[in-house]
Amino acid sequence: MTRAFADEARTFIDEHVLPAEPVLAKQVADTPGAWTVRPVVRALQETARERGLWNLFLPPGPHGLGGGLSNLRYAPVAELTGRSPRLAPAAMNCAAPDTGNMELLAHFGTSEQREAWLEPLLEAQIRSAFCMTEPATASSDASQIATRIHRDGAEYVVNGRKWFATGAMNPDCRLLIVMGKTDPNGPRHRQQSMLLVPRDTPGVTVVRPLTVLGYDDRDHGGHAEIVFDDARVPAANLLGEIGAGFAIAQARLGPGRVHHCMRALGMAERALDLCRTRANERIAFGGPLAAKGVVRTWAAEARVEIEALRLLVLKTAWLMDTVGAREARLEIQSIKIAVPRAVQRILDNAIQLFGAAGLSDDHPLAEMLAAARAMRLADGPDEVHLAALGKAELRLPSTATEGEVR
Repeated sequence: MTRAFADEARTFIDEHVLPAEPVLAKQVADTPGAWTVRPVVRALQETARERGLWNLFLPPGPHGLGGGLSNLRYAPVAELTGRSPRLAPAAMNCAAPDTGNMELLAHFGTSEQREAWLEPLLEAQIRSAFCMTEPATASSDASQIATRIHRDGAEYVVNGRKWFATGAMNPDCRLLIVMGKTDPNGPRHRQQSMLLVPRDTPGVTVVRPLTVLGYDDRDHGGHAEIVFDDARVPAANLLGEIGAGFAIAQARLGPGRVHHCMRALGMAERALDLCRTRANERIAFGGPLAAKGVVRTWAAEARVEIEALRLLVLKTAWLMDTVGAREARLEIQSIKIAVPRAVQRILDNAIQLFGAAGLSDDHPLAEMLAAARAMRLADGPDEVHLAALGKAELRLPSTATEGEVR
């Protein structure tokens, strides 16, 4: 059955998504001030629904929600969507940050919260954003988050500033999941909580869009800086338990890292496809680039890295399905370190092969390189994962502030 889903996804991407990439580019160019989902995406979503390629990221879970695939079975599909990162995830309703937010609502939301927010997200009727990173704090250490959430009678009040809230520029973004401190004096990992804040709440101001290495991600809804100034929501908007924000964030980031890494490998495969054609057609110094030793070395190293890392990501997905994200945390850290680095190298070599054309928007390589580089910061920078993984590997004793290691 996994192969059947993967085959269907490959056919959908090859026959519908890739040919639609220039259509999306034109629709974005024709509407330069818009942050909305473009018509071509809506059309692809209908086709994806008809083919059964909808919400596959969300496995069967509590409350009868989900109906998608396990992490292991979804991984090959996620890789295929990476071949067209601008279109395929959105077309199949498996684009970040909505996927992670839907997982949180499925696992930690109340029935009222799921009805209000999860159901329309599953239908792609609305978008959402995850507000964790802050401009004034070292967000690699989530315990330093400065945004404050305090109880005032039947309401929670939010004050703080967030940025790189992906998707929040889109007018269809109706929900912000905000992480802030509810008990600054509590235990380090029990100070934070998660709150569901409608985007149109008084006191919520979307300040500006942000770019990633010059790309504004306009067709996905951009990345926003947001200010919360005495933004009030009902106490019923608390997600999960008070003080559980750190644990909820970790639960969200585990599956997301598998998805990100598989999509990144899909980008690397697309780059190799483009390089194969380019290297055989481009003539320099008396022969095709494919005959040059350095180009062959790039291709060989890329193939070895992709195959090895794919197996590591699949192992991680299998562990998450069988023993849970906590027991798979070392593997999750490993793929988060290794995959973006390798894909960044592969894309960099691909751009080198294409020359000046690789820097242009005539090909997807430059935008993919920006995405791969951003992955080395998203969901925690390399250095944090390396430190945690190295500590575990050396079996250093845990401390009260650093938590347990396997």
